[in-house]
Amino acid sequence: MKKLMMLLAFFSLTSVAFAAETTESYPTRKHGYVSNRFWDNWFIDAGITHLSFYGNQELGVSPKPNKNPFWPGRRSWGGEISVGKWATPAFGVRVKTQFAWGTQVNKDWSDPTYVSGANPTFNQMSMSFQPMLNLNNLFCGYKPRVWNISLYGGLGFMYNFDESDASMMATVGLFNTFNVTKRFHINLDLYTDYANNYIDGNDTPGVGGKKIMRSGDLMFGVSAGVGVNLGKVGWEKAPDMDAILANHKSQIDALNASISGLEAENASLKATAAAKPKEVVKEVVKTVGEFQSTSASVFFNINKSTIASKKDLVNVKELAEAAKKNNKKIVVTGYADNKTGSSAYNQALSERRAEAVKQALVDMGVDASKIETSGQGGVADLTPISYNRRAVVTLK
Repeated sequence: MKKLMMLLAFFSLTSVAFAAETTESYPTRKHGYVSNRFWDNWFIDAGITHLSFYGNQELGVSPKPNKNPFWPGRRSWGGEISVGKWATPAFGVRVKTQFAWGTQVNKDWSDPTYVSGANPTFNQMSMSFQPMLNLNNLFCGYKPRVWNISLYGGLGFMYNFDESDASMMATVGLFNTFNVTKRFHINLDLYTDYANNYIDGNDTPGVGGKKIMRSGDLMFGVSAGVGVNLGKVGWEKAPDMDAILANHKSQIDALNASISGLEAENASLKATAAAKPKEVVKEVVKTVGEFQSTSASVFFNINKSTIASKKDLVNVKELAEAAKKNNKKIVVTGYADNKTGSSAYNQALSERRAEAVKQALVDMGVDASKIETSGQGGVADLTPISYNRRAVVTLK
C-alpha cells in the first residue's frame, strides 16, 4: 500500500511540474500555425509613386515613337497609402488608395506645332481591394525574413476629378518589403493598373482622323515608401496534438502497469504478513526505497531527431535518478513511423533518436557506459501513426 501511495504522489508532483512549465514549447506540427487574433499582423504603408500612362492613344494610330509606354510626356507623380492584414503567413489582404497627377494627350501628334511635355495634366485617384500571397512563406515556409515578396491582384475604381469621369479598374503587382526592425519596414511596389474607360480624359481620333482603338487606359507604376506593423507580429506553430496525446497515453499506460504490479505485490505482502509479520516488516522497509521499474517515452516531430518537448524529460529524469541510486542500466530504444521514409532512413533516424535521449541522460549525470541504445526502424505499433515517432527509456 505504501508503494501505491508513493507512486500516486509521484504522479501528482509530475502533473504539477508539467503544468508549471508554461515556457516550454509543445511538440509542433511541421505545417500549420495558430490562428491570429483580429488585431494581430496589421500593417500600414505610405509612399511616393511614379506612373507611366499607356492609354488608348498609344494603342491607336499615333506615331511610332509615342508607342513607348515610358515616353517622357506621359509620366507623372503621386502618392499612396494602404492598410492591410495578414490572415495567415502566406495570405493577406489590403486596401490601397492612390492620388496622382495624370497627363493627357489631346492633340494630333502629326501636328508640327506639337511640343512634348506641353500636355495638360489632370488630378486622379484610385482605390482597390487587393488579396495578397506572400511567395516566400508560401513556397519556403514561414520564418522571420529581411525580404518578403508578395504577389497581388485586385479590383477597384479610378476617378478623374477634372473630367468628373469614373472607371472600374483592375490591378496586379509585386509588393516587396524589407524589414528594418520588427515594427518598421521599407517597401517597393511594382504594378500595372488598367481602367476600362478613357480615364486620362482623352477620346479624340488619331492621325488622319482614324478612330482610335477603344481599349481603355493602361498604367505602369513603381512606388517606394515606408510601413509599420501593428499588433502582434509573426506566427506561432500549431501544436502537434497527436504527439501530445501519445505522450500522455504512454505515461498513463506506464502508470497503470505500475499500479497493477503494485496491487499484485501488495496482495502478496498482505498474505506474507499474515504468516510472518516480523519478516514482512523488514521486507517492506527494504522495498520502500526501491523504484518500481517502468518506462518513459520521449516524442519527436516528423523526420526530426531533436527532442520535441523538454516536458518529456520529466519522467526520464526520475528513471535516471532511480538508475543511479540502484546501480541499474538504462535501455533507450528509438523508433520511427513506417509511413514516411525508406527502411534504411527510418533505421538511421530511430538510432539518432535513441542517441539524442542518451545524450540527455548523460547531461543528467548518468554514466554513458550504463546506457544501451538501439533503433527499431520504422514501425506501426501505435495509432495514430505519430505515436511511433518516439524513444522509450526503461531500466534494465
